[in-house]
Amino acid sequence: MSKTTRATKALEQAGIAFAVKTYDYDPNADRIGLQAAEALGETPERVLKTLMALVDDKPVCVIVPSDREVSMKKLAAAFGGKSAQMMKPADAERITGYKVGGISPFGQMRKVRVALEEAALGHERVYLNGGQRGLQIHMAPADILTAAQAIAAPLVA
Repeated sequence: MSKTTRATKALEQAGIAFAVKTYDYDPNADRIGLQAAEALGETPERVLKTLMALVDDKPVCVIVPSDREVSMKKLAAAFGGKSAQMMKPADAERITGYKVGGISPFGQMRKVRVALEEAALGHERVYLNGGQRGLQIHMAPADILTAAQAIAAPLVA
């Protein structure tokens, strides 16, 4: 497995400190984020999942703890929209250039607005997808905001 992806290159170019960790990705896992947390030996609230959604029919990227669900009402409010829904997997792959299960908020093919669950800022470092299934980036949550030009907001139900 290559440890260099568009996501890691984007972080390097931005001068953001991060580490890379790999794990055995299970394509049959019911919840990929929870499987990643278990494989990494981390608590689910420190292993974040990256999801693609639509707010008022415009694509957005959402980063939340792997054991939580996104509140569509809170997501819409975070971006000043009226409605939100999850994006279809095929659309998410086309817009990001990543495979589902490997979507990273960094280095996406198309620049979209990004929101990070504000509770993640309570951790010194978190894991999130590195642009490839089985590849996680370990970094400070504040650096996620900087690198992804993201907002922090309450996003979970």
